[in-house]
Parts: sequence; structure tokens; C-alpha cells
Amino acid sequence: MQQTIERPAVCAGIGVHSGEKARLVLKPAPVGTGVVFRRTDVEASSTLIPAHAESVSDTRLGTTLTNEAGVSVAVVEHLMAALAGMGIDNLLIEIDGPEVPIMDGSSAVFCELLLQAGLKVQSAPRKRIRMLERIEIVDGPKRASLSPSPDTLLTLRARIEYDDDVIGVQQMAVRLAPGMFARDLAFARTYGFARDVDMLRAIGLARGGSLDNAVVLDNGAVMNPEGLRAEDEFVRHKMLDAVGDLMLAGAPIAGNYDAVQPGHALNNALVRKLLATPSVWCWESDAGTLRQPDLRASAAV
Repeated sequence: MQQTIERPAVCAGIGVHSGEKARLVLKPAPVGTGVVFRRTDVEASSTLIPAHAESVSDTRLGTTLTNEAGVSVAVVEHLMAALAGMGIDNLLIEIDGPEVPIMDGSSAVFCELLLQAGLKVQSAPRKRIRMLERIEIVDGPKRASLSPSPDTLLTLRARIEYDDDVIGVQQMAVRLAPGMFARDLAFARTYGFARDVDMLRAIGLARGGSLDNAVVLDNGAVMNPEGLRAEDEFVRHKMLDAVGDLMLAGAPIAGNYDAVQPGHALNNALVRKLLATPSVWCWESDAGTLRQPDLRASAAV
């Protein structure tokens, strides 16, 4: 069945790129709402921003959503990953700044927040996207695909490769079963290289970044005093990002996700290709299977 939360939950922090403070209020939402952001600090013809792949306007070091009135919210992927991992279908997210707070660079705080709010089972069955055929996006050495699986859940496999000795080659496979995300992926933090900081800040990014909200690598060493939370924290974070980006399809996916050197741009291109190719998927719920090409119908505002 579809789920929302029992009661509102609140958190606040700074944006990793903007450096601006923002307050999030997560609120229960009715069946069929999907996930919707509302900017409470701006005046516009519409301040509602559907959390949907077609609303993605930027994928540089994060996923940004923008509505038709030009109102946006950035770095949504860690929160979206927590919602997917905790099985939340319907939620209103009020935010009074341009960017979702980075917190500690992972999804752990958002998972804790959802647990504190309580999960509420709703009165309608959850619809999922059943993959019928394989689709793939290739961008040089980067590639990502979605393919059929007999499972009702999503299985993710990813491989990353860096010349840095701390990361090297890492790969992982996980099944997005209940409890798995919070246990195995939510803690993994975003990461970057000290050599890139000045360049990023020059183009308006990473202004709120610090060792408190990212793993920073410099000359083959981890700069964070506490070190890593897991030796393969880097590929785990890539998996976390993928869970959040795939959540923007508008419904859970029953199938396999396979990726080499994944990133937000690649993930968004894959989801957009999925939505643009209705022959490769169908709607499914425990009540039965139904072909339906208009995915946005599942995320009506």
C-alpha cells in the first residue's frame, strides 16, 4: 500500500553549494500526491515543484528541480533516496531556501527524521514500474541501464573507478528490500577532492562544503579526522545517489539497475528515456498489471 508520514517533521541546515541556511518541514500528503516540494520563501505564480525527472533542470554535482514558473530546489537526491529507501510515496516538503540542507552529506538524518515522524499506511495500493525490456544510456566510459527482473523490488549494481589510491575500483550490488537502505547505504557521505574546491567555488558551487558534510580526499589521503565509515563508502554513496535519482521516475521500479561510473546526469537521462519509451515498461501493483504510458498521472499535485 502507499505510505506517507504520521505527523510533520522538521530539520534545518546549510546547502552544500549555496552555503545558505534552509528549514525543511516534511508533511503528510494524501494518496496519489507523490512527492512535492513547496518553496515558502519566494513569491511566484506557483511555488510547488513536483519531484519528477521531467522537472530536473541541472545535474552538476547534484540534482536540481525547477517548475514552470522558474522556482527551483537543488540537491534533492539525498532526501529523495531516503524517501525511496523508507517506502514513502506521498509527501509535501516545505523549504524556505534554494537548496535541501546537506546535513552530514548522507541520507542518515533524513531516515531518522522519517522514523521519528512515523510511517502511515494509506488506503490505496502502491503502483510500481515493471520493466519489460532493457534500455541503456551510454556516455563515453559511463553507462547505465534498466532491465527486466522477476523481482518486485529494484536491484542495483554499480562500479566506479578512480586513479586515486583511496578509492581505486569499487563495485557493489544491493536489493532495495525494506530496511536495507537505512542499514547499508544511508550512512554513506558525498565526497570530493581538495584540488577541485577553488574551481567549484569560483562557479558558485561548494560554498557550504566542509569536512562536516563531505569526505574530502587530498593526495591519496582522507582529510576527515574520523576517516571513512566504510572502506567502500564511495560506491555506497553512488548507489545512494542512484536510489534518489531513480525515485524521480514517480514510482518504485521493479527491475535491475546496472551502472559503470554513474552520476546524476546519466541517471536522469536514463529515467527520461524510460518515461519516453512506454513500450519497455508497464504499471503494476499487487492488484494486477496495467499498461499506462503517462507516468505523471502517478504524481499529480
